[in-house]
Amino acid sequence: MPDEEILEESILNPVLPEIQDPLLRSLMTEEPAAAFAATTLEQPQAIPAEADEVDCVVIGLGAGGAPLLARLAMAGLKVVALEAGPWHQLETDFATDEKAQEYLYWNDERLAAGQDPLAMGHNNSGTGVGGSTLNYTAHTPRPLPADLHLQRDFGQGEDWPFGYGELEPYYEELEQFLGISGPTPYPWGPARRKGYPLAPLPLNSAAKLMARGCELLGIATSPAANAALSARYYQEGVGWREACTNRGFCQAGCTNGAKASMDVTFIPLAVAHGADIRPNSFVTEIERDERGRVTGVVYTHNGEERRQRCRHLFLCAGAVETPRLLLLNELALTSGQVGKNLMAHSGVKVFGTFAEAVRPYKGFPGGLISQDTHRPKDADFVGGYLLQSTGLMPVTFAGQVARGRKYWGQQLRDYMRNYNHVAGLNMLGDCLPHVDNYLELAEEKDARGLPKPRLHFTMQENERRMNDHAEALMRRIWTAAGATDIWAFPRMAHVIGTARMGLSGDDAVVNADGRAFDVPNLYICDNSVFPSALSVNPALTIMALSLRTADKFLESQQRRDS
Repeated sequence: MPDEEILEESILNPVLPEIQDPLLRSLMTEEPAAAFAATTLEQPQAIPAEADEVDCVVIGLGAGGAPLLARLAMAGLKVVALEAGPWHQLETDFATDEKAQEYLYWNDERLAAGQDPLAMGHNNSGTGVGGSTLNYTAHTPRPLPADLHLQRDFGQGEDWPFGYGELEPYYEELEQFLGISGPTPYPWGPARRKGYPLAPLPLNSAAKLMARGCELLGIATSPAANAALSARYYQEGVGWREACTNRGFCQAGCTNGAKASMDVTFIPLAVAHGADIRPNSFVTEIERDERGRVTGVVYTHNGEERRQRCRHLFLCAGAVETPRLLLLNELALTSGQVGKNLMAHSGVKVFGTFAEAVRPYKGFPGGLISQDTHRPKDADFVGGYLLQSTGLMPVTFAGQVARGRKYWGQQLRDYMRNYNHVAGLNMLGDCLPHVDNYLELAEEKDARGLPKPRLHFTMQENERRMNDHAEALMRRIWTAAGATDIWAFPRMAHVIGTARMGLSGDDAVVNADGRAFDVPNLYICDNSVFPSALSVNPALTIMALSLRTADKFLESQQRRDS
């Protein structure tokens, strides 16, 4: 989707700029090597423990960790949240500049393998208090009920261990709390008890062109549901948030807080109820007692190692860092499924050039949606996909032109002169788990001395058929809308899976409530637990799972206390 533009530039480790080799460091700083030899002989110091044991530690403050943190804090629990990145300030840190905000991505190098290696950087990741919600474009459609039971419908893929009804009340709660802008009634899916609290955001030129092409082909469209305010909105624990200014720069931090990232929604609510937020805190170890229960975590804070003891641990670090931590600490591995079942949304884009000015950088990027393609009648594949208009930032788009059309130099410059006349469509499609797609620890170490994650991904026949179906349809839409020079850019978005939930510890890492089968006080809550990819953007469902996991945990504690 538009919020997941793929950068395939070289990616650097963010732990800068320390030289790891002592001899090289001594030469560069003109310090005698003997001094380093003496330093290396010193005995390591014991890691200090925090004075108090807390009820819960939450690792990661994105869509998975922040709602849960707020819920736990509001219940009166003593909670500490550890976030690897810094705490940003809207007004000073979020410049309206593509390159200036690349620090929001999780830029540690992640190794990609397989026939269709997944791009990282901006794609699938974020760092800082708010996680990837800092740089997502806030597309928040609900999945359709059938998305949760592919196995039942097709005999392939995996079903979720509960139905749509378990998530529906949380979707409604989130839409009202975040101030999601969208159409009422919504054209697809079951009838809703409440409509969206705010009217849809204005459609940009690409959305209007998509509507024109779809209407001519008999395809229904609707303004999309977006977690950005179309009007001023009051939010509990935060106060008044200002409306979206429609400047189009939504693929990074929002300067006025109109976009519902976690740093301006759930995190202020958590802080208001006593949550302890610790930015720049990178967790390396998860400690256990002789019974296998988690007792605490070791983390690095501004270069200093610390320990925090806890009674319960909530791991919400995403579909790459969550399994990486589990593998590093040999934790919750009984099922053999940690790192397995890696999935990624199909996200083919189709671009066209129009005679009229489009100015693709203006307005909210993904204003129009169609879910008529959820289960196409002529499909030769399992599952479905949605279609959406997309905004184009110039630097990112130029990179896609270079990779997709192999234009360089003068040819690239000539094409980019038409930038203001180009519009984009994209699809987002389901993906089936496959044995060839998984995450593992590599022998190569990162700047912290930890094994890097290696992601193996190869598109299977089902994904290829879905992509072909969607690309052909998007080309027809743009042709009907009057586009020329139509071309496609293949891509995958949203790393999903790797620690899936299920009914049995034989083939799943966590149960339906997010608790690890073989570690009774460990919970996992992020897109790693998805049994299937779903045919919509994952952010809203991650947040819904976060609230549900918190509620299930609190219910279990109440039963234990009684």
